[in-house]
Amino acid sequence: MMMKKVAAVLAAGLIGTTAFGAELVINGSTTVLPIVQKAAESYSHEVGAAAISLSGGGSGNGIKALIDGLTTIAMSSRDIKASEVKLAQARGVKPVRTAVAVDAIVPVVNNANPVKDITLATLKAIYEGKIRNWKDVGGKDAPIVVVSRDSSSGTFETWEELVMKKARVTPRALLQTSNGTVVQTVAKNVNAIGYIGLGYVDGQTKSLTIAGTKATAQNAKTKTWPLSRELYFFTNGTPSGAAKSFTDFVLDPAKGQKLVKETGFVPLHE
Repeated sequence: MMMKKVAAVLAAGLIGTTAFGAELVINGSTTVLPIVQKAAESYSHEVGAAAISLSGGGSGNGIKALIDGLTTIAMSSRDIKASEVKLAQARGVKPVRTAVAVDAIVPVVNNANPVKDITLATLKAIYEGKIRNWKDVGGKDAPIVVVSRDSSSGTFETWEELVMKKARVTPRALLQTSNGTVVQTVAKNVNAIGYIGLGYVDGQTKSLTIAGTKATAQNAKTKTWPLSRELYFFTNGTPSGAAKSFTDFVLDPAKGQKLVKETGFVPLHE
């Protein structure tokens, strides 16, 4: 009966529903979401915990939910902003960050696109709208369709920092709400380019190398991959109670960190 309850709550959570009375409410990054989904299922089975409510919506939304007292754990693929810390403090919330995994942001194109390698400077020019045709980067004579995450996404903000250097993404970009929709959009459009977390690389799209370097778990962990980052949990204060129990489970090399690897991301501890 307990597993049925947990499974139902997880299923509801994945479409953005919050379960009333859940012991543990987790909200935020769609990049971190697959890790937490697997971990929550395994944790609930092993620990026999009460219901867990799990939903995505983006890193910004997760942190906002933490500040508003609506979630126990905020999943985030970026660090918290100074403005968010200030707002949290004004509301008596003390955000505490815990790294749970490492990720690589991977530029992807349609499988039919002949382009294989790109530089950070070229990526920036494409996303600024300065390069608009694939023939200018070694591809076919066809317009480049830019696919980006929306502004509530931690992946977008990391891309903005590491690739765009604070330059604006072209207003022609097709904005997507999740890694999954980026994959779908690029897979269906032969002229599209997008970017996704390492755990979403599944063969539906083609990953580009950056200046000859491939996005791998090892390269992400050693920061050889230029678009590497950590993935986080944020809690109000040092994790305690159910939040601590679940966080400890995720950080356990034989448990949650093993699931991190199975999900396609990079464990911190092995």
